[in-house]
Amino acid sequence: MEMGFVKNWFKWSQLVLAMVMVQMFVAGMNLLSKVILSEGSFIFALMAYRHVVAAICVAPFALCLERIKEQKLGWLVWFWLFVNALTGITAAMALFYYGLRDTTATYAANFLNLIPIATFLLSTITGVEKLNLKTRAGKIRCLGVIVCVGGAVTTSLYKGEAFYLVHHSNNHHHITVDTSYAHWARGTIMLFCSCFSYSTWFIAQVKLLKIFPLKYWATMLICIMAALQSTVIGLCLDTSTASWRIGWNLQLVTILYSGALATAATFCLLSWAISVQGPLYPPMFNPLSLIFVAISGALILGEEIRMGTLLGMVMIIVGLYSFLWGKRKEKKSASLPEQAKTNAELTGFQLTAVVMPTTSPDNCQLCADSIAVDVVEDGLKTTENPRGLDNKRRTMI
Repeated sequence: MEMGFVKNWFKWSQLVLAMVMVQMFVAGMNLLSKVILSEGSFIFALMAYRHVVAAICVAPFALCLERIKEQKLGWLVWFWLFVNALTGITAAMALFYYGLRDTTATYAANFLNLIPIATFLLSTITGVEKLNLKTRAGKIRCLGVIVCVGGAVTTSLYKGEAFYLVHHSNNHHHITVDTSYAHWARGTIMLFCSCFSYSTWFIAQVKLLKIFPLKYWATMLICIMAALQSTVIGLCLDTSTASWRIGWNLQLVTILYSGALATAATFCLLSWAISVQGPLYPPMFNPLSLIFVAISGALILGEEIRMGTLLGMVMIIVGLYSFLWGKRKEKKSASLPEQAKTNAELTGFQLTAVVMPTTSPDNCQLCADSIAVDVVEDGLKTTENPRGLDNKRRTMI
């Protein structure tokens, strides 16, 4: 009993630690990216190099854990790999980076928590999901969506009083962030578009995994395609050598960190958590990255925290948990009828053979006529003797 408890607790603690690490990786990526983007780093060069590193880091898992067959890489597979790379990395990440450059790390992190909500809205519009307003879980889920959207609107439109976690003065040492790129309205639009691009990617990912279920190979090939797409788009926008040059500076650290930890390690940890606890488990930890970014941004970068940002943050967290709770209840409710149907099919017709020992008045030995068969059908149990059909009993069960 105690060993089982310790084993379950150890497994649970591993899952929690893995999800906390994922959120720390995301928070670190946001802060590092904010600094180098504010220094003028070219976004598409950053994305191209980052996903080359990610593909190299994922390659050992793909080569060792999965076996690929040449016939599986047909034109349809390559098409969905291209769509996944375009929607989930090239477009979504570029929009997020532009939005991050125009705003702050804390403000941009708010929108990462809206991705499940945007996915639900897009799935409802396309008919993949249903609102189910007649059920309690469906109502709570829709209420969570409304609260999340309200939190995003509050964060965008209401600023409120500004305050700092540490004493704000010119003598205090912070990493300097250039705010000349700041453009809140444009950044907000970019971040909203990034959320819906990520949502499109989730839907496209389902299509890909149906015809190409090798997750590590898919991730590696998507990263390679995203690097090529980013390179082509980047060269169309800027061909100067200075934009593509990498030095021994914070930009190189950000590229290695983002590719190795924020992409490769994060994907492996998320895949493991989903395989153990299901797809609704990792999003429950998303608000942690928002808290990490808010605290770290205020302490390290000296960013101000607005009352509107805090209020919107709380609304988004409450709405996200309401949405996930309703989604989980709906999945449980949907699984109950299937389980009941399966049980009904198994118990609707049962055939059991029972040997009923009796003695013959003639020779006091076991008679062949004493073998009876119990047939259970439609709630009635019939005891039949194969050699004496007139001797039959029916009882309710």
